[in-house]
Amino acid sequence: MEDLKGKVVLITGSSTGIGAAVARAFGANQAKVAVHYNRNEGPAQQVVRDIEAAGGEAVAMQADVTSSAAIKSLIEQTVSRFGRIDVLINNAGDLVGRRPITEMTDEFFDQVAHLNMRSVLMACKEAVPFMRRQGGGNIINVTSIAARHGGGGGALLYAASKGFVSTVTRGMAKEFVADNIRVNAVSPGVIATPFHDRHTSAEQMEAFNAGIPMRRAGTPDECAGTFLYLASNQLSGYVTGQIVEVNGGQLMP
Repeated sequence: MEDLKGKVVLITGSSTGIGAAVARAFGANQAKVAVHYNRNEGPAQQVVRDIEAAGGEAVAMQADVTSSAAIKSLIEQTVSRFGRIDVLINNAGDLVGRRPITEMTDEFFDQVAHLNMRSVLMACKEAVPFMRRQGGGNIINVTSIAARHGGGGGALLYAASKGFVSTVTRGMAKEFVADNIRVNAVSPGVIATPFHDRHTSAEQMEAFNAGIPMRRAGTPDECAGTFLYLASNQLSGYVTGQIVEVNGGQLMP
């Protein structure tokens, strides 16, 4: 996509899984990519090497996005390194753990809320002033099919946090439209990533797959094209406030 060439893209949580696939896809389109990681430096550096091999430009940046100060520094480092920020992709997030409501604690609530909800708001808060000064930009949040159906066993809080992301996506789309900033979200279904390696048993995955019309989990690479589409003003310049489902037919809203 010619209009992505040279664009500066920050992708939180892009050392593995969907984030890594998206980072590589932008690199293949000659974008300049800030590859964010928290603990997985080795995989993040590999993503950087893959992007550079594809003709893009990339740098790995560490930050704990549960810290608002770290998010502010991450945005500032991106702008300092590349001179601007054209696309912010809020991909960092996690289930943290499967817990029923009866086992919920304040600490667990804060972990999930800060990672999945507050990080999105604070990243946008820090990036939008730069986008305004440069004449516009693009924000893509990552929500989940769980936001629509309430999540699997023990994932209610995760599902609720992703419902929050879907709602703020629509609200921010209206708030920032006058600044030439489009805001959309991608909502993956069951995707074969380290997320499910950590939180989903083989039996649970088998049950999930049985409920998908395509009868299988998706791959991170099958999600990447949707992000490219939403980031391209040429392809989606009249699209804002939308939640795009990528789920193999599991949900057809």
